[in-house]
Amino acid sequence: MPVPCEIAVKSVIPAIRAYIAKELTQTYNMKQTKVAPILGITQTAVSKYVGNVRGQAIRIDHDKRIRSMMDDIALKIVNQEVEPPQVILGFCAVCKTVRESRLMCELCSRVDPTLDVRACTICTNGQACASDI
Repeated sequence: MPVPCEIAVKSVIPAIRAYIAKELTQTYNMKQTKVAPILGITQTAVSKYVGNVRGQAIRIDHDKRIRSMMDDIALKIVNQEVEPPQVILGFCAVCKTVRESRLMCELCSRVDPTLDVRACTICTNGQACASDI
């Protein structure tokens, strides 16, 4: 059985970075060299996200609630209302919402075709990042 966080790290987090990098560089005209340290990546990575080379494994921006969350992160970055640790927490909140919205189920089924994603409640049971077993 795939561990949802492993799948999210390879698909959801890059999708969030891609969306926010595009917002910051295209909507707010920030330089890639300024965006990179805020997102904890290199300028080359920002370029790949903006150019749709990375962050395309899952589409999450069609969900209005998720798009709104990502827009809020970008706006707070532009207005200098957040520090990098708060940006990370924003990413975690978006990722949790993606998982609870079942947007990652198709990826999980590709990783493990035997998984019955219709019956799976790992991401939707409200304890997607539970620390105790």
